Amino acid sequence: MRKTFGSGSSWEQTLGYSRAVQVDNTLYISATAASGDNGIEGEDFYSQTKFILEKLGAVLAEAGFAYEDVVQSKLYLTDISKWEDAGRAHGEVFGEIRPTLSLVHVLPFLDPKMLVEIELVAQKSAS
Repeated sequence: MRKTFGSGSSWEQTLGYSRAVQVDNTLYISATAASGDNGIEGEDFYSQTKFILEKLGAVLAEAGFAYEDVVQSKLYLTDISKWEDAGRAHGEVFGEIRPTLSLVHVLPFLDPKMLVEIELVAQKSAS
């Protein structure tokens, strides 16, 4: 079974991608930035990470998953020296769940206000 989930972003059609794709009991969520109704939300690594994780919580829920199902998390940071700020927000959500984690230092994103993107993989136990 393959099912796609969209966010309504015009970029999804233009670039040919989905916000998330579920294959059987696994959900793959595209890298997500702190973009909201009023542009980029948050001006620092902590607040953007927190906002993104809240956004991803809604994506997980829409697909019938939860934070507890997340097995892999990748944080893309434009300034790797700020890893502790992003990590603190990540730890507030995943401290007890403890998925695998990659911290990746990247060049600036298309919008220079974007400091962080997060990509998740979630998996439900086979029933």
